[in-house]
Amino acid sequence: MSNGNRAFRVAATSARVITGVAVIAACVVGVAAAIHAPWPTVAHDPAQVEVTPVPGDSVLVCNGDLRALGRDSSAPLDMLSAASTSLTSGGTAGRPSSETLEVPDLPDAGGPQVLTGPVDGRSAPLIAGAESVTIAADDLAGYAALPCGVPRLESWLVGGSIDTGTEDIITLTNATEVPSTVTLAVYGAARSTRTVIVPPRSQTALPLTSFAAGNDLPVVKVSAVGAPVRAALQSSLVRVLDPAGIDLQDSVAGPQQRLVFTGVQAFPANGDDAEMAVLRVLAPGVDARVQVKVQAEGATGPVDEFTVPVEADLPAQVSLSGLVPGRYTVEVESDVPLLAGVRQQDGFGLDSDFAWITPAPEIDADVVFAVPSGPAARLQVSNTSDRDATVTLEPVDGGQAQEVVIPAGETGGTAVEGRTTYRMRTTAPVHAAVTLTAPGALAVLPVQASSGGEKPITVYP
Repeated sequence: MSNGNRAFRVAATSARVITGVAVIAACVVGVAAAIHAPWPTVAHDPAQVEVTPVPGDSVLVCNGDLRALGRDSSAPLDMLSAASTSLTSGGTAGRPSSETLEVPDLPDAGGPQVLTGPVDGRSAPLIAGAESVTIAADDLAGYAALPCGVPRLESWLVGGSIDTGTEDIITLTNATEVPSTVTLAVYGAARSTRTVIVPPRSQTALPLTSFAAGNDLPVVKVSAVGAPVRAALQSSLVRVLDPAGIDLQDSVAGPQQRLVFTGVQAFPANGDDAEMAVLRVLAPGVDARVQVKVQAEGATGPVDEFTVPVEADLPAQVSLSGLVPGRYTVEVESDVPLLAGVRQQDGFGLDSDFAWITPAPEIDADVVFAVPSGPAARLQVSNTSDRDATVTLEPVDGGQAQEVVIPAGETGGTAVEGRTTYRMRTTAPVHAAVTLTAPGALAVLPVQASSGGEKPITVYP
């Protein structure tokens, strides 16, 4: 009986072993087949919804009075109000409201204006403003204009000089109810910084020479903590004893890989034209090879192309010489983000003027821009896209609309009226700038994307 039981247990064990081997073999075959067969997948699109943010009031900050530096020989860094600016403003819902800020260091001056277009429901009006000033004094002479702009926590000033005969001033305007701590960092041969406190609802100014000594080609980074500020650069030049121009230059938001300058003009020069138009470039943090293309208005191809090597954190300047008198667009491109500015002048010495030009951003939606009072005004438009653009201009206060067609890859323009605010529409992306030009009077105001327009964004819950 015991032998039979043993035989049964052996038989049962053998059966289990055989069954186990069969199961293992089946599993191996199944895994092998699964490797070659497609695995089942579970996929779904993430939940998403497109929403348009509720806009706030449209707010722009203007710059205020032109400043004079060094008129008191006993206090060469003190400033006085040299002239008041003329303001032109408008918007799609009527003229924006205006408030005046304090200027503690210029007690008798007219303070900078803050323009506000109040939001109505879920829409904010498009608003614009621009200031201009003409002066003829022993130390300041010429014409300058500046658009009112959006305050930022970070901005850059690409321009200015500390050479003999220059008196350049940085203005910082804080339109909020809290103080702003602003650090000015100078890029150049001698790096330096300066920190100032801008009180609430006020403007502070300081001479460029007070913290940029040793930098022949300064570029200044403006960093604000606590509240955004509007930074601008006032420049003036005296050659020997003759005033030779003034300028008001806007700040820019930050580096970009491709910059377009339209509204550039070349003027006749008696002799060397190396200083008539120059390009200043900075590549923050990294070396760069910068491609520069110069194209004349109405032309289909460039009149000049060249490459500029730029050292990291060290501004470089190159002359745009040899240009036939006329209107131009300058494109600057690199594989790393850049900052750049173009300076142009119409002569040397008495009865001449100069202007710094900042990049004109790409415009692909409705904008408004203000043309200030001054010399003959013209809108220059560069179409760098691959399709023709029809640009429509309509005064916001009513009046005859006008159209201009800019062929793909070309630059064109049309006359516009001073002291007028326009609404601009375009059928293709363009870059645009208002030029104001007369003998001894120059200014260029790039058209900016309008404050108040909110674009839809995609939200992923």
